[in-house]
Parts: sequence; C-alpha cells; structure tokens
Amino acid sequence: MHPELFEFGNFTIYSYGFMIAVGVIVAVAYLAIQGKREVNLTFDQANNLFLFIFIAAVVGGKVFLFFENPSLYIESPRRLLTGSGFVFYGSFLFAVPTMLWYFKRNKLPVYQMLDIMAVVTCLVHMLGRVGCFMAGCCYGKPTTSMFGVTFTDPACQANPLNTPLFPTQLMEAGFILLVMMGLLFLRSKKQFHGQLFLMYLMLYALGRFGLEYFRGDQARGFVIEDYVSNSQFIALCILVVAAIVYRKWSKRNKVVVDKRKK
Repeated sequence: MHPELFEFGNFTIYSYGFMIAVGVIVAVAYLAIQGKREVNLTFDQANNLFLFIFIAAVVGGKVFLFFENPSLYIESPRRLLTGSGFVFYGSFLFAVPTMLWYFKRNKLPVYQMLDIMAVVTCLVHMLGRVGCFMAGCCYGKPTTSMFGVTFTDPACQANPLNTPLFPTQLMEAGFILLVMMGLLFLRSKKQFHGQLFLMYLMLYALGRFGLEYFRGDQARGFVIEDYVSNSQFIALCILVVAAIVYRKWSKRNKVVVDKRKK
C-alpha cells in the first residue's frame, strides 16, 4: 500500500502514524463531548487522561513486542524504538490500570467512564488498523480468494510482496466498526454501568481469536504451536475474566442504573 504518505525534504509523514493521530483526535473529541454530557468531565481532564493512556499504551505495546522476539531486539534495540510496531493487547493491558488509576485520582465514576472509554478505544483501534493496512503490518496469509490484496511497495512490512494476502487489517477494522456501532446502539439501553466496556472486551476477544487464523505474521509467537497464538491465548483469558465480571457487575450496578432511569 502506501507506508509513506508525504515527504518534505528529510521529513516523512508515515501512514500508520498519521492514522493513529486521526484516531486520537476523533477519540479525544468523543471523550470530551460524551464525558461532559455523562459525568461532567472537563476538557483538561479528557486531554490529561488521553496523555496518560497514550504513554501507557506505547510502553505496553513495546514491552509485549519485545517478548515476541527477545533475541532480535536485544541484538538490535533500535528496531524496538523506531517504528517496528506495537502489540495491541500489550497496549491495552497497560492502559486499563492507568485508566482506573486516573478515574479514582480524579474522583470520576469508574463504571460510567469505562463505558465511554469502550467507544474511545474502538475509534483509535479501528483507525489504527487502517494505518496498519497502509503500512503493510499485521498482514494476512496468502490467499487465492477474490478478497486478496497484493502489497508491492518494498517499504511496507507485508511478506511476501507481490502475492495476494488476506486483508486482515481491514477485516479487523470492519469488525471493530460493527462492535462500536453495537455499543452506540446499546448506550441508552444498557442495564448497568460498565456493561458496554465488558461487552467490548468479550466481542473483541471473540473476533480477534477468529481473525488470528488469517494472520500471516507468524513470528508473533504461539502458546500451542500452529494452533493457539499468544494473542489468542490472551483473548481467551480476557473473555473468561470479562464474562465473570459481567455477571458480578450486572447484579451490583443494576440498582444504580434503575434509579437513574426513573
């Protein structure tokens, strides 16, 4: 595709970073507007929250990336620090504790904020996956189907080049879009605070587990060789934990929501 969008002398704008930036702008706007409407979140609080989450996500994504191939990054640390990518679940698992800490520190309603952040996460992740497609990372396996996409730019990360591959990046972006639309539809119909966040976790875990079978970047590692990847194992763990918490929160938070609706 187009890993590099524009060049101005020695300055290059990369498509992946550009799409992440677009996702952040849209997500911050949603967070500020919906946060103000639901929990009286200030614009400064929204900006500071996103700054902390961004730092945590970068660190988490790089930490998990390192453990996918430690020998590679020990031999060449620069690869880890200069645009070699992120692991979404690493970013996510570092970002969630950061969010919870920020909510409590600023005395924000945790469960309502988590529901808002579910949509925020979808926005950044969905547009980030479009950036992945443009950069050629997170590519799919070779395919002879009509859905195959051929990457030809030597600067992109897809492998092999000049061979039709499953567009797993767009498949995931499309799936996340459907999840987000479902969350927005259920936003006014939710039965308890925290429900949207948990539904996002469970739905994405299911979708990610299935999409992993179409991924072609096998170097990311497996828990069970050729059967269960690291990301699939994490997805299963998150699915189980989220389902347990869903049952617990549905009983504990229901009365609060019922009072609000009266």
